[in-house]
Amino acid sequence: MAKRQKNDPYFIDSAHRLMQIQEMMARENIDVYLGSRLRTLSWVTDAFCPWRSYIVIPAEGLPTVFTFVIDAARVADESWLGEDHVLGYAPMGGMDQITQISDFIKDNLGLKKGRIGVENGMSNYLPEGNLTHYEHESFKASLPGFDLVNAHHIVDRLSLIKDQGTINRFREASRIVDKGHKAVKEAISNGGWKGMTETEIAGIAALAMRRAGSVWEWSFTGGNEIASGYRTGLAGGACTPATARKLKAGEGLMVDIHAMFKLALGDHAHNYFIGCASKRQLWHAKNFTDIVARTLKAYKAGASPLSIAEEMMDFAETRGFAEYMVPGFEHGIGLMGDEWRIGMNDGPIPYWTNPDHTYQENEIVICAMQYACPQEDIGFRYENPILIGKDRCEPLSKFGLRVEVIE
Repeated sequence: MAKRQKNDPYFIDSAHRLMQIQEMMARENIDVYLGSRLRTLSWVTDAFCPWRSYIVIPAEGLPTVFTFVIDAARVADESWLGEDHVLGYAPMGGMDQITQISDFIKDNLGLKKGRIGVENGMSNYLPEGNLTHYEHESFKASLPGFDLVNAHHIVDRLSLIKDQGTINRFREASRIVDKGHKAVKEAISNGGWKGMTETEIAGIAALAMRRAGSVWEWSFTGGNEIASGYRTGLAGGACTPATARKLKAGEGLMVDIHAMFKLALGDHAHNYFIGCASKRQLWHAKNFTDIVARTLKAYKAGASPLSIAEEMMDFAETRGFAEYMVPGFEHGIGLMGDEWRIGMNDGPIPYWTNPDHTYQENEIVICAMQYACPQEDIGFRYENPILIGKDRCEPLSKFGLRVEVIE
């Protein structure tokens, strides 16, 4: 069991988080909370749970994690819960996850009936972790007398505003990402780009970030996303896993890299021209940097995704480049597993961001912008975690906004 020191700048009061969950459970008459989403595991256990995992939170007392047996000892070692509250499931009689968890609720918690809060829904994010139909029906059959009710809103609401320890972790993750960008720029400068591939760029960034303390290039979109040439301008192309394509003079280079520090996620994209740039390419670049700078000034408490999108698309229209912009300017972010949707599931399209979500102080989102002109094989991406303040935002990566021409 990992020990946490309250004077540690990255300290998270996990016991307080548990108390908040149990208070909301009591208000909603939920007898036990069965969490299955990766974001819930991260937020409650403060440990990385990459295998299919579940957490059983009783009305009182400590929760218990159920994870694949091959990883249970490590999760117990890294979590604040300890080995008595991290159990392993396995494909043996009575040890599968459905049987283990059902027996635990009935026998260990002594419950015969009641309401079980579960996490159902959908997501565009692959490792979200909602209960599958099979899991839901199996738990329902194994726990007669219990009602399974959707309760993910409890963790969603409590995790929305970030505490100081989480904010400090995000700042450190972004500092690490900046180390990766510095290493990439040094490697490609002075002709170093010649003969280099996208995958090499990804590796250079990864090594520098690992040396600086990152434990994982966390994005499920290929780790570090590197694009060059026509791949930077793929229509709506905000997903570019690195390939073996070599860098070429006169083309763009997009470097979108990711670091993880204590489950907080660094994510920043920087853009270059290799060798030289034409007037037309520089026109596109100025459009991009101008709208990013304007967008960053718009983020503050009281703004909404819709208000920002409307302002920025009007600006792009007046400048004559609206057709190149993806009309979305952010995505959600939290501790590992919490990505894409912003805020609560209260918008017009279920499980997508509510465009009228009102930002509050100490929310963190990714300012995420994509500019793409496929017909000219050119595009740019900007991503950066931002901390929402009363009348401004704080971009957490400090690697400056610019499109650089590398000789």
